Amino acid sequence: MSDVSQPTVQPELPDWYPEWAREVATSFFSGTSSFFVLHGNVNDLVPCQTPGGWEFLSVPAFLGEYLFGRWENVLQHNLSKGLQALAGRNSERHQEMMRQLTGLFGHYRNWSRKTDDILLTLDQMIERYLVEDDPEKRSRLAVVFDYGNYLVPPGDPVQISGAIASRVVRFLDWARNPYIRRVNMAFFLVCESLSEVNERLTQSPYVSTVEVGMPDRAARERFVTAEAKSVGDGSTPDVLTAEQLISNSNGLSLVSLEQLLSQAARTSGVSSQQFRSLKKVAIERQCGGFLEFVEPRHTLDLVVGHEAGCRRLRQDAQLIAEGHSDAAPMGYLVCGPVGTGKTFLAECYAGSIGIPCVKLKNFRSKYVGETEGNLQRVLTVLRSLGPVIVIIDEADASLGDRNQGGDSGTSGRIFSMIAQQMGDTRYRGRIIWMLLTCRPDLLPIDLKRQGRAEVHIPLFYPDSEPEIRQMFQVMGRKNDVTIAEDAIRLDDRHQELSGADIESVVLTARRIALVDGRTDVRSEDIDQALREFIPSAQGLEKDMQEVAAVLECTQMDFLNEQWREALQADGGRASLQQQLTKMRNLVEQL
Repeated sequence: MSDVSQPTVQPELPDWYPEWAREVATSFFSGTSSFFVLHGNVNDLVPCQTPGGWEFLSVPAFLGEYLFGRWENVLQHNLSKGLQALAGRNSERHQEMMRQLTGLFGHYRNWSRKTDDILLTLDQMIERYLVEDDPEKRSRLAVVFDYGNYLVPPGDPVQISGAIASRVVRFLDWARNPYIRRVNMAFFLVCESLSEVNERLTQSPYVSTVEVGMPDRAARERFVTAEAKSVGDGSTPDVLTAEQLISNSNGLSLVSLEQLLSQAARTSGVSSQQFRSLKKVAIERQCGGFLEFVEPRHTLDLVVGHEAGCRRLRQDAQLIAEGHSDAAPMGYLVCGPVGTGKTFLAECYAGSIGIPCVKLKNFRSKYVGETEGNLQRVLTVLRSLGPVIVIIDEADASLGDRNQGGDSGTSGRIFSMIAQQMGDTRYRGRIIWMLLTCRPDLLPIDLKRQGRAEVHIPLFYPDSEPEIRQMFQVMGRKNDVTIAEDAIRLDDRHQELSGADIESVVLTARRIALVDGRTDVRSEDIDQALREFIPSAQGLEKDMQEVAAVLECTQMDFLNEQWREALQADGGRASLQQQLTKMRNLVEQL
């Protein structure tokens, strides 16, 4: 093996190069790595500056035409097309690459499309370049493996097939070969999610994993300026201007933005309502349907009771609106018995703060590595979408635990990914987590600690006559049910009703009125609905959930007077903890 020299000194990159490309260049020219796994927003477009303006290329095309645009050989491989020259629109460069490839592989029509045959020939090509005595004659080589997750999927070494294991070993050999790392050779494995690639490769110290992020404001501005054919000029009230499109398109990929602009071009522009609808569909599609946009119809003014909790939420909303996101909490834990309106409170908070609100849906899959990949897609979009409120209902069941077993460690990895994102203070005030659960005692303490879900707000059933009356009226307004002022006659039956129970009674009373040919709800309708309604018999479990919520509370004025006295009494917290333990044991025995 001849002596090989270090790669050439890192050239000065243009200012418009994306951050991930700069990270690749720094790692390569420092000699740290010659093998890269690109993941994240890899199917998007990359803005590239030309003398005639901006053009937008795919990630592989950007690598071939710009980052390695002066190298002699830049190749692209995927399972469908086999090996191809990645020379872009330079016909002379493409012909020169094909001449060199023909000398190795034979005539183009005879090239094998079998992956392992191609990798073997590339091995020979690499060896030929390395043994070249004259560095000036040594060709520079970059290979881009598109859809790399299909080449080296995840799996234990004893389970993956011989062909896949052979590819993993070959890639690791290239990555750790000291001679390759000291010459101008670079390899790229492109995939959407890091978890879809064999962990032996991604965890190797010789392999650099680089995330391709969502487009920032500058990229969106370049795209809208270059591609928008029909945008408002401010003269039409409801048609968005270019500046409004740029500001409101955070979280969208350029591909999704292109689709939105193409629809706008067929009309006289895009209205704010149309934009919100298109953005909702586009982002949900980008996340594979694992994220649901929520459009809150109500504000905190509609919430009954919980005055201290609502006051805290309003104050935090004002701080964020005024730009003081550093003073906002990373997240909230909203807990309490079933039917106390946890989800409703979270949506009302989103309506009051005036920022997007999303719900995290079930992203788990039965296939190895796919669950983590689904979550990674969601987190990538959330990081670019902020400020955003993320509602996770039934958080104790959704988020997993670092100690859960029986699923090959998937729950532990999911827990780790979410915990890391929740604790990343760079996103304070930009990603606001709202964990909702009736069993906060089952939620891992790692997620409940300060720096993650910092503010714990307990919710309780309405316990005073004015609050119960107001609850009936609010549930009527929420469901467009007209209730006469004198229709609510309270008695002992109302004392054990939750907010959800009251809503059910209101809807049943409305049904009774409609059957009778009326739209207004009278007292006899509510009386009949109450007589027919049977509350849940799980009284012990509800009591347990209430005690658990009290113990989780982080601010004394969130509690009513009864619970404050119980907690402030001598040994009050210890007594409540013992009570919770006894209730939990009884419930588990039922």
